[in-house]
Amino acid sequence: MNKISVIIKREYVTRVRKKSFIIMTILAPILMATIIIVPTLIMTSQSGEFKKIAVVEDNSNLFKGVIKNTKDAEFVYLENTKVEDLKKTFEKSGYYGILYISPELINTPNAVYLISGKQPPIGLLQHIENSLKKEIERQKLLAYKIENLDDIMKNVETNVSVQTKKLDESGVEKRTSTGIAMALAYILGFLMYMLVFIFGAQVMRGVIEEKTSRVVEVIISSVKPVQLMMGKIIGIALVGLTQFLIWIFLTVAIVGVLKTTILHKTNTTEISKSMPQNLMSGNQPQVAVTTQTQEMSPQLAEFSKMFDSAMNQPWGLIIICFIFYFVTGYLLYASVFAAIGSAVDNETETQQFMLPVTIPIILGLMVAMGTMQNPESPLSFWCSMIPLTSPIVMMARIPFGVPYWQIAVSMVLMLITFGAFVWMAAKVYRTGILMYGKKTSWKEMWKWLRYSG
Repeated sequence: MNKISVIIKREYVTRVRKKSFIIMTILAPILMATIIIVPTLIMTSQSGEFKKIAVVEDNSNLFKGVIKNTKDAEFVYLENTKVEDLKKTFEKSGYYGILYISPELINTPNAVYLISGKQPPIGLLQHIENSLKKEIERQKLLAYKIENLDDIMKNVETNVSVQTKKLDESGVEKRTSTGIAMALAYILGFLMYMLVFIFGAQVMRGVIEEKTSRVVEVIISSVKPVQLMMGKIIGIALVGLTQFLIWIFLTVAIVGVLKTTILHKTNTTEISKSMPQNLMSGNQPQVAVTTQTQEMSPQLAEFSKMFDSAMNQPWGLIIICFIFYFVTGYLLYASVFAAIGSAVDNETETQQFMLPVTIPIILGLMVAMGTMQNPESPLSFWCSMIPLTSPIVMMARIPFGVPYWQIAVSMVLMLITFGAFVWMAAKVYRTGILMYGKKTSWKEMWKWLRYSG
């Protein structure tokens, strides 16, 4: 055991001192924090360019004055003007673009287009589309000669938003969010796939490097091959856990700092005025909010609700299961990677062995993506039980709620399979690590498994 601890320390210290480890440990949280913060900043930032748009109808006034001005855009309705003539001079006249509306728009949905020298923002297009859509619906209803149509439409306009609440075993209700659960399923499944595959492949490359440089012959004179394999696998596992914990700490710290120094300085009242109306419609949950939430823009208020829903996730269970499945899943695949590395003389020869190993990992990721839509499907259930795919699929299912007995069965099967794979990998590693000059096949590795002693 003392010899294994020495190997673990050597693998751990050597790898955490590498420049690549330090660079990735620092850059990854910055990238993750950027992914979280930048979309929020884009949504809450005010446009730097005021857009003046010329509106031209083809010998018609059906939609005159329908599209209202916004904080960032003004719509100027022109009469007796042809689009072809305006195309040559609209930029010189100070217009951002030309909005052409055909009278056929009532029957032809695409009989409208915006001509501009730049790609128009999505918020501007949504404002135009929603304004024209409501007017067309109003004009079609007018054909039925309904009295007081405008008042009726205002009275019947209704928005419905289904809220989700989870009832725990003690009978306490907690607000949840399917969107948050789906996001967690994607992040946890993909993160598990990435960590298991990347650090497992590092084990294989490390074994090949030591075998190619003949360093392993010196090491084997002092320790048993199995001790060397386990020391290398556990050492790299600790490197992965260290990097993962640092990523979490730095990401939370960076997001917290940016949220405090940037987002809190945003004038939320002005933000709400500049956002497209459809983003602030009744599609969001209507719940009682505090005075502080009421002072926020609808978008930031929704972020606050999403944060509350995220906090109601079973984070203790998620963290415990993630550590368990990462450790066991990594050890399972890392032992296979170590066996493959010991059986070949260079990285090129690993290609024939990699496909059967990577197929279950990729299959697990694909099932995990489908799990976000149907976490209780038979395919998701069985893939969360099968040890080769369970680390990825089970982590994608947990945010939606998984019975404890299913998690327990999955963990037991994972431990049994992990032990069997380590035992088989150790037998292959013991023979293959000192085998040179011979191209190894699956048949040859099967023979090594049956060697006694």
